[in-house]
Amino acid sequence: MGKKRIEIMDTTLRDGEQTSGVSFSISEKLTITQLLLEELRVDRVEVASARVSEGEFASVKAIMDWANTHGHTDQIEVLSFVDQGVSIDWMAKAGVKVQNLLTKGSLNHLKHQLKKTPEQHFAEIADIFTLAAKHGISSNVYLEDWSNGMRNSPEYVFQYLDFLAGQPVKRILLPDTLGVLTPSETFNYISQIKTRYPKLHFDFHAHNDYDLANANILEAIRAGADGLHLTVNGMGERAGNASMASAVAAINDFMPEVEININEEAIYTVSKLVETFSGIRIPSNKPIVGDNVFTQTAGIHADGDSKNNLYFNDLLPERFGRKRTYALGKTSGKANIEKNLQELGLKLSDQDLKKVTQRVIELGDMKETVTKEDLPYIISDVLNSPSTTDKVIVDSYVLTHSKGLRPSATISVRFDGELFEENAQGDGQFDAFMKALGKVYEKKKACLPKLIDYAVRIAPGSNSDALCETIITWETPTKKFITRGLDSDQTVCAIKATQKMLNII
Repeated sequence: MGKKRIEIMDTTLRDGEQTSGVSFSISEKLTITQLLLEELRVDRVEVASARVSEGEFASVKAIMDWANTHGHTDQIEVLSFVDQGVSIDWMAKAGVKVQNLLTKGSLNHLKHQLKKTPEQHFAEIADIFTLAAKHGISSNVYLEDWSNGMRNSPEYVFQYLDFLAGQPVKRILLPDTLGVLTPSETFNYISQIKTRYPKLHFDFHAHNDYDLANANILEAIRAGADGLHLTVNGMGERAGNASMASAVAAINDFMPEVEININEEAIYTVSKLVETFSGIRIPSNKPIVGDNVFTQTAGIHADGDSKNNLYFNDLLPERFGRKRTYALGKTSGKANIEKNLQELGLKLSDQDLKKVTQRVIELGDMKETVTKEDLPYIISDVLNSPSTTDKVIVDSYVLTHSKGLRPSATISVRFDGELFEENAQGDGQFDAFMKALGKVYEKKKACLPKLIDYAVRIAPGSNSDALCETIITWETPTKKFITRGLDSDQTVCAIKATQKMLNII
């Protein structure tokens, strides 16, 4: 027997957009849909809920116009409601060809929310299917609160599934709406259903309230589920949905009996784009896509990596379009520092390496963040080596900020002993400093890199006199790099970070 093919439906734009504070624009929804279908290669995309707003209608119309010209018409789905055909009219006007009809999957919801009998509910649903077919719209069905339905009213769920078995339904979608299932329950419930209805297509839709969504997904597949609903970065209401990156990696590595169509290399790109559009930051320790997950901090791990990849698992960063890095801090060993020096093209004797390692550990103890770009400065500091002393020094500066006047800066900068002085005004003190620096570089007939990100942070719970760290991201035509400055004054921090940049370039 060949492998079983599992369909992946992405619901970032529908369920994921229910994340508190998230609303995607029309162009953002279109861009995400295009990336999901053409780069990540998901099988289907749920892009919206019917009749929500004018903006939602315009988004869906734009997506359908694109999908129709690129052969993706049947891969775009919209959540619809049992509403005497209002949703169907809305979808027909937008050009949508697949509905995911929201119905009641537990007797509790049916009795207390709709106050209807199962027979009344089923009759209304049958009418919607008939109407959808008239408009050329195919039907999938959500059994809302299905997990509690199986727990508390399984006879109702089977009565409903018996009814659906005779209806023109393409897929039955089983959501753990409140994220309450355990892995063993997931396996048990879906096994029962697949045994009873082997020919019907069932999708499983997990929520992550107990952090069990990914475990539940693997059990759903083992039990015979035919499709899964995932979201990029695990976005969604409350604790979110099952995360695309984690689910895909686990399925590919632990379930050789099934196959999915996802292109792993596109996962990180799509995750970062959704992070930008949604404004919801990816936690640093989030599996697969977090900033820290391919960063070794412990020196013993870096040493093991050099000696036959002793600390690698199957989650190699290259699979997901990423790269392993070696952090520098108090647990750094010589091997960690050596790996970073290799990337900078620097080599030190064993004795010098020991001194530099000691200094990095001291800085780590002081809670300072040490980056690869800091290493030449640390080497210079520790070894007094003339080869890495600063060639560019910001000798002195005066920064003024007065009410009613534009901030200004007067600076003197030393290049290999030659002194340049300039002054300028700006929108803030640091802006004025950068403008004055720009004038110096014009005299030198040189270009400064573009400042593309500027972040300031102090340790949580610190006072106003705390040390702060400024982290600036710069971009040249060939690369991006980060420099940091540490001081009790925010602007001085930024100037220190800028001096590092001047020496790197």
